[in-house]
Amino acid sequence: MKNIIFQQCQTVVDDTLYPISNISNILAILYHEFAHINWAGLYYCDNENQECILGPFQGKVACTKISYHKGVVGTCAASKKMIVVDNVHQFDGHIACDHSSKSELVIPLIYNNELLAILDIDSDQYNNFDQDTVETILEISYILSSLVSKERK
Repeated sequence: MKNIIFQQCQTVVDDTLYPISNISNILAILYHEFAHINWAGLYYCDNENQECILGPFQGKVACTKISYHKGVVGTCAASKKMIVVDNVHQFDGHIACDHSSKSELVIPLIYNNELLAILDIDSDQYNNFDQDTVETILEISYILSSLVSKERK
């Protein structure tokens, strides 16, 4: 199933479209095809001002700016490392944009050694991100990294 989702993300990319169109479709796939996802989106990284700025997403209204080192997204931006949070209530400094979120996966989108964005995926279930899911979404994040790099040109 997860391999099919990855293939779906590859197939939906159309180089004749604006990158934002492809990014939006991939986020829709993540939001609708993985179980118990209640938010999936990007935060663009403003490395100069140390802020993550809301980008395209699927789900409820979200926090628009998150400082580096704040919450799961900001911690990911500062460390440039993927973070899997099985229980957001146990993550010190978690920012609750949606109180129904219980677990979270954040992946830095890096292209040519530059931090471009953070892929943020929330779930309404604890421990929702098993190893297979994380590996699949990590593979999808490479597609998103390339698209975000094209968007920023």
